[in-house]
Amino acid sequence: MKAVVLAGGKIENYDKVKKYLCESSLIICADSGIEHAFNMGIIPDLLVGDMDSISPEAAAKVQKLSIEKHTYPSEKDYTDTELAIDIALSKGVREVILLGGLGDRPDHSLANIYLMVNFKRQGLELKLAGENWEMFLIDKVAEVSGKKGDILSLIPITSEAIGVETEGLYYPLKGETLLMGPARGISNVFLGNVAKISIKQGLLLAVKWTQT
Repeated sequence: MKAVVLAGGKIENYDKVKKYLCESSLIICADSGIEHAFNMGIIPDLLVGDMDSISPEAAAKVQKLSIEKHTYPSEKDYTDTELAIDIALSKGVREVILLGGLGDRPDHSLANIYLMVNFKRQGLELKLAGENWEMFLIDKVAEVSGKKGDILSLIPITSEAIGVETEGLYYPLKGETLLMGPARGISNVFLGNVAKISIKQGLLLAVKWTQT
């Protein structure tokens, strides 16, 4: 079961992210993420958060449409985005696409990236996505689809990523160790439509970027 969580970060081209909504069976908005949903003509299944950044117009529309709402106090130990993903997990979801997860608040952006680690430990695959990029974790073996010329960066999110091997990328890695800090794994290039990555120990943050 797949879900989409809409957060309040930047989405500049809605047409390019609608594909993720079409593939999901559950749509949850985290606080001002409801603004993105309404801008796309989407009525979400659930609205979650402390409601501190929703416009009066959006709040009125939520009320009019009787959208289910889970309201939390502003003083809490979890972000609205984390609460939304946690609810998705409780409903049996095992894959979540987070849209609007990055924006002008670098602290929130980093927290959302690290949520991928938190929820992976709980058996949920969290992917952040935007108009021309996707961000996800690799801890064993992965086949990443793309097209020739797309960019794939592999960034260690643990102190070491040991035994990294790649196929289908311009700069091959053959059982090598990538360290957290150096930028060695940035901007590799797809040679075709599939890249294969494997890792023996550690965790990689993968970022796929396409120009179209």
